[in-house]
Amino acid sequence: MRARPAAWVLFLAALFGCLQLANVTGRDTPDSRNYLSYALSLGGADKAEAAGRTIAYLCASRGEKASRKHGVDVRRFRTPDPGPRVRAQCRRHYERIVGRRLAAGRTSGRTAPFMSERFMRIFEVRPGYPLLLVPFVTLLGVTWGVWTASVCIAAAGGALVFLVLRTVGVPAGSALAGQALYYVLPTGATAMRPMTEGTVTALTLAALWGCALVLRGRRGGGLLAVSLALLFAVKHSQALFLAVCLAGAAGAIGVRRRRAGREAGAAVRTLLKVTLAAAVGTVLLARLLHYPSESESLQDLLTDHYLRPDREHPWEEFLDLEAAFWAEWLRRQLLEPLFLVLVAAGAFGALRGSPAFGVLLLGAAGTGVLSMAAHPDIAIGRLMVAVWLVPVVGLPLLHASTLGPRPRASGPRAPDGLELSPSGA
Repeated sequence: MRARPAAWVLFLAALFGCLQLANVTGRDTPDSRNYLSYALSLGGADKAEAAGRTIAYLCASRGEKASRKHGVDVRRFRTPDPGPRVRAQCRRHYERIVGRRLAAGRTSGRTAPFMSERFMRIFEVRPGYPLLLVPFVTLLGVTWGVWTASVCIAAAGGALVFLVLRTVGVPAGSALAGQALYYVLPTGATAMRPMTEGTVTALTLAALWGCALVLRGRRGGGLLAVSLALLFAVKHSQALFLAVCLAGAAGAIGVRRRRAGREAGAAVRTLLKVTLAAAVGTVLLARLLHYPSESESLQDLLTDHYLRPDREHPWEEFLDLEAAFWAEWLRRQLLEPLFLVLVAAGAFGALRGSPAFGVLLLGAAGTGVLSMAAHPDIAIGRLMVAVWLVPVVGLPLLHASTLGPRPRASGPRAPDGLELSPSGA
């Protein structure tokens, strides 16, 4: 490979960004309106302006999607383009609802009043992603600002995959393949959507990079702590999930080593200290700031975002829904088992190529399962995006392990050798 690896990393990121020009709009979801209006409010717009610019973006996107769908509809493509009509109807709908609420005095908080105050409170406690959007939408406008921010977030995620793989000793070629996998698998498409998932995934990778550095005897505890702190600002539930899952993975490594008659090692102790402190800190800070509780999240799920009365026995209904969801989810996965096959291959590769780090990778992926379990909606697959990190990182590790002994990454060898030999876990 003649070019330096850093040049290839930038090339892949730039290539990915260029390909995303095919879909500058049309990626938004209902939650995007909340984050965008939040960002515009942080940027100095009053509530009416933030709502108006958000509605214009949302409805233009819906109109364009309607036009695209119409153009390939074999029964209706000869009829007039419905895009302008869809756009106009969308604007009338939201302008009427939001305008009525603003006129009634719903001007508190940062988000525009698209939904009830109780529902909007969930988004008010997630300032991280709106703050990230502010400079982009301020300088480039809403449409190009949101798109550019999404490209940067997705590109950063791919670069972090490369850094993680290089840190655990994977050759540059295989690490670049991992970066490419991040872009072409659902991780890339999810990161491009104007929602928190892309930022959450990038911060999860940053935390894994910190873990990999710690396993190699280098200073990665600070990176891990900062990643979890930033994740709290983006989505505090994910910060808690990741801290708990990484702590559990580190604990499992320590138990395995003690059963083998060895010391847990300084790396494991560092990981446990940082992740347990982050988990406890997340819970305490969320309570101190009066963030919505798990019971509020449960009622949000079961009442269709509080549009119906609260459920009297939410946990009983939730468990029934949970059981039905996972049965249906597994049935669908067995119908098209590519996801399961890739995850299994990635898990095998990670545990074979770098056992201790592989355990931590599976722990981080567990946050996707927890997120999906907390919101068992069969129509929302994006919540499991963290599980896709297993093939993204694990398959390059599997490939590297089949090439024979791997060159060591720069830096001192970890005192306990956790990241190197298959017996190190």
